[in-house]
Amino acid sequence: MNSKWELKEHSTGDLTVTIEGETWEKAQKKAFAKLAKNVQLPGFRKGKVPANVLKRAVNPQSVMYEAIDEIANDAFLDAVKEQNLDIVGRASLDIDDISETKVTMRFTVAIKPEVKLGEYKNLDVKKEAVTITDDEVNAQIKRIQERNADFVIREDEEAIENGDTAVIDFEGSKDGVLFEGGSGTSYPLEIGSGSFIPGFEEQCIGMKKGETKVIDVTFPENYQASELAGQNAQFKVTVHEIKYKQLNDFDDEMVKEQNIEGVETVDAFKEYTLKNLTEQKEQQVDEAFTNELLTKVVDGAEIDIPQVMIDEECDSLVNDFAQRLKSQGFEMDTYLKLTNMSEESLREQFAIDAKNKVSARLVLEAIADAENIIISEEDVNTEIETIAKTYNMESEQVKQLIPNESVSYDLKMRKALELVKETAGK
Repeated sequence: MNSKWELKEHSTGDLTVTIEGETWEKAQKKAFAKLAKNVQLPGFRKGKVPANVLKRAVNPQSVMYEAIDEIANDAFLDAVKEQNLDIVGRASLDIDDISETKVTMRFTVAIKPEVKLGEYKNLDVKKEAVTITDDEVNAQIKRIQERNADFVIREDEEAIENGDTAVIDFEGSKDGVLFEGGSGTSYPLEIGSGSFIPGFEEQCIGMKKGETKVIDVTFPENYQASELAGQNAQFKVTVHEIKYKQLNDFDDEMVKEQNIEGVETVDAFKEYTLKNLTEQKEQQVDEAFTNELLTKVVDGAEIDIPQVMIDEECDSLVNDFAQRLKSQGFEMDTYLKLTNMSEESLREQFAIDAKNKVSARLVLEAIADAENIIISEEDVNTEIETIAKTYNMESEQVKQLIPNESVSYDLKMRKALELVKETAGK
């Protein structure tokens, strides 16, 4: 066997393998024997056809292509090893030349791309300082007060205000004809919630109990009912009742009703909220900081990513999204119909994220190699213990679920990223 590697564009190339001599002869003999078993000729029992008759009955071309099936995989693996290639994705096979004396196979394959790193240390990116204001803490308190508010019915002479809940009847029509799904009775609409068509809720403000009014609206261009998208319509609205929220005092009793362990007073709640908001904002700031750094590192590197890597990552993202939908009781087909999207357009959205993820992963791998980052067995075992404690599992269970190689790889990527973050802004 001899092989030749020719790299083309996007880290994809041709791996040409020629098999001849005894190896090719043996493959053809094995292929002939396999095909001969199924030959049935008049006057002969199956499997009892003489060799000289079989040779005339079995198509030589069929033998050679069957022989390719016999040797192609081993030949490919041997050639990959010989050329020291790091293959990604599946290979496609073409036959350049075939005869009884030799065969030349051409495998088109993608390889892991070479990464030429740019600057990745001491990048001019600073993490935003985290501060939580009293207003943010009070906003959390206000939300609890809103959830525990009492509804008070407005007097007949009082008009709808923003934030009120109006109980209404409505009939939607276009060009004087009622349309399907456009009517409702005794519907409680929170004014300002944005749950109705743009412009509808705003025009309800100022109406009083018992009043009827015709409201003009324009449906959004991307409205799910295509026959109404971008169209003008009218809604006849009648108000039956108007309610507003009356907030109760935020006191120790309301705090206790939140059932937060160790938090029973207003002061304790404020401390608890400050801590939670700080942790949330720190996480958000760190994510933004990390993303900005990775974008700089990736933009500064040269990578010719093969399409197959992006496609595989995109498949993974779409599958994960489908699983999340399923856990919420939705099927992908239902989601696509509700959002008026095609599977192709959904994949186009995920493809952008897929390329970014692949790029970041390849760059971090290159940094880990450049910095000679080594993960020890002790590092792996410590990480497995951490995972076990986090998910209340035994270490052996974690080892069965996650291979050591995967744990080691994740740690290496994490250390490479930490190096970039630790040196940034200095």
